[in-house]
Amino acid sequence: MSNTFFKFKQFIVNQDRCGMKVSTDAVVLGALAGKKSPLSILDVGVGTGVISLMLAQRFDNATVFGVEIEDSAFGQALENIQASKFAKRVSVKHQDFQTYSDKSDQQFDMIVSNPPYFPDHIKTNDAQRNKALHNDSLSFEDLVAGVIKCLDESGEFWVILPPRQMQDLEEICKIHQLLPFHKVNLKDKQETKVIRVIQGFSYGSEFTLENELFIKNPDGSFAKAYQKLLKDFLLIF
Repeated sequence: MSNTFFKFKQFIVNQDRCGMKVSTDAVVLGALAGKKSPLSILDVGVGTGVISLMLAQRFDNATVFGVEIEDSAFGQALENIQASKFAKRVSVKHQDFQTYSDKSDQQFDMIVSNPPYFPDHIKTNDAQRNKALHNDSLSFEDLVAGVIKCLDESGEFWVILPPRQMQDLEEICKIHQLLPFHKVNLKDKQETKVIRVIQGFSYGSEFTLENELFIKNPDGSFAKAYQKLLKDFLLIF
């Protein structure tokens, strides 16, 4: 793949102006999120637009709306969306999530986020990448506070994070009665440690279905379950 764009089976994501490029985190969340058939989806922190476009492809009756705070990422996401076959059902607003959630009265069937999670003291010289990775612009507390304002009472909230950060988010969600119902532990290989956790939250009684997903087989080839998950999206499968 070129560093300036990523070609999927049904759309192309240009990414030369985004701090965060298309990543395993994004495509796995885009392929896994949602156990129902949502009609309205909110993508918090759109980035390149890849998750919004994947969800539009998966749920062909849904409208997808996203918010993005970073100037260049917003512009590029908008271009990617407008150039896609899903342009009539996907839109993005240039705004921080805190302001959007305070002013909006729309309720969504599903909210997804691949949120920033590093503390603000681990910074690089790349301002775009800092905003994408560091949670001083969107703390977990602010993320959850916005979610509870925008999520329908029967809706789902899906997130991908490293294991330690997911524990922190889960504690905050529980304070607001958002409880985990589905958890996927992502590993590079079956014998290696968990590198990411994808988790769905909803209102109601806590019941967590837990699965394991690994990217590669011991010989380095892609695992069958990983290929199956992404076969409708990635050209290599």
